[in-house]
Amino acid sequence: MAPASRSVGVYVHVPFCTKRCDYCSFNTAALGGRDVVTRYLRALRREIALLATAAWARRIRVETIFFGGGTPSLLEADEMAAVLDALRGVFAVEDDAEISVECNPESVTRENLAGYRAAGVDRISLGVQSLDDAILPAIGRLHTAAEARAAFEAARAAGFANVSVDLMYGLPGLSAEGWSATVDGVLAWHPEHLSAYGLTLDPGSVWGSSGVAGLPPEETVVAQYWALAERGAARGYEHYEISNYARPGFRSRHNQIYWRRGEYLACGPGAAGFVGNVRYGNVKPVTRYAQILEEHRLPIETFEHLDTRQALAETLMLGLRTLDGVPSTVLHDRATTDPALRRRLAAWRDQGLLIDHHDRTRLSEAGFLVSDALFIDLL
Repeated sequence: MAPASRSVGVYVHVPFCTKRCDYCSFNTAALGGRDVVTRYLRALRREIALLATAAWARRIRVETIFFGGGTPSLLEADEMAAVLDALRGVFAVEDDAEISVECNPESVTRENLAGYRAAGVDRISLGVQSLDDAILPAIGRLHTAAEARAAFEAARAAGFANVSVDLMYGLPGLSAEGWSATVDGVLAWHPEHLSAYGLTLDPGSVWGSSGVAGLPPEETVVAQYWALAERGAARGYEHYEISNYARPGFRSRHNQIYWRRGEYLACGPGAAGFVGNVRYGNVKPVTRYAQILEEHRLPIETFEHLDTRQALAETLMLGLRTLDGVPSTVLHDRATTDPALRRRLAAWRDQGLLIDHHDRTRLSEAGFLVSDALFIDLL
C-alpha cells in the first residue's frame, strides 16, 4: 500500500493512563514504572524508522501530527521532543505543521507544557469533560474544576495560542442546568476550539459492559446538545462538525483529514491509519507492540481494502458530519439506484434537516442531531 496523496497526517498513540475512565473504550495501559514507557518510546522510534523505509516515504509531506491516548501528557517534554525529532529526521514535516497533544488537567505543568512548545507542539487539547466537582469523580476523572482552569491557564502561560477543550454531555447525574454551567464556564476561558461528545456506552468500556445508573432522559441530552450549539454560536464559534466548534481559523486540521477522507499514518499500539484504499490498525498490547518492533517488523495487526461502494459510503458519511457537507452530485448519484434513500433524502429536505447550497449538500444544525438515522441508509 502507498499513499495516493503527497500530503498526510500522522497519528501517534500514547496508551498510558494513571486511571482508566469507566466510559473509555480506547486502547489504554496502566502507567507502571518508567521502564515500560522507555521500552514503548524505543519501539515507537523503531516504528517511525521502519515506516520511513517504504518506497513512498521520501515523496510525502507531513502536514499534521496528533498525539492521542491514553494520556500523552504523561510523557516528559524531552520524551515528546525525541518522538518529534524522530519524525522530522525521516519525513518532510511541514514548517507550519499542526502538532497537537491531548492533555489531562492533572498531568500538566507550565514547565512541561513549555517544553512541549519548545519541541514544536503548537496545539493543546485539554480533556476537561466537566466543571462540576460532583460529576468529575463519578466519571473517573482525577481533576477538579479549579485544576482544569489552572491547566488551561498553564497552557496559555506556556505560549499556546491554540487550545482546545474536550467536554462530555449525557453523563450520569448531569442536569441541563449543570451542563449549561459547564459550557458557560469554559466559554468564558475563550478557547480556540471546543469538542463536545455525547456519552456512548461502547462495548470496550466498563460502562458499556456493565451498564451505568443515572443516565439522563433523551430530552435532557437533546437540551444539552442545543445549549452548547446556541451558546457557541452566540460567542462566535463555528459548529463545523457534529461534535466540534471552532473560532474562525481554528478548525482542527488533523481531524479534517479524517472527515475529508485524507490519508494518515499510524504509530503506536492500537493506532489506526489509512493509506491508499487500506484502513489498518496496529496490535494493541504494549508489550506485544514493543516485541514485534524489537524483531524489526511493523506491528500491523488488521487491515481492510475498501471497495468502491465502501469508499463512497465513507465519503458521504464523513463529509455529512461537517458544515462543508458533500458535493451534491455525489449524494445524488448514490441515491439514484436506491429508492428508499431517495425518499429519506426528500423527507429530510422537507423537514429542513438537509440543505442544498450551491453545489454542495449539508446537514442543518437539527440534522446533525439525528444524523445517525441517515448514515445507516448510506451504508
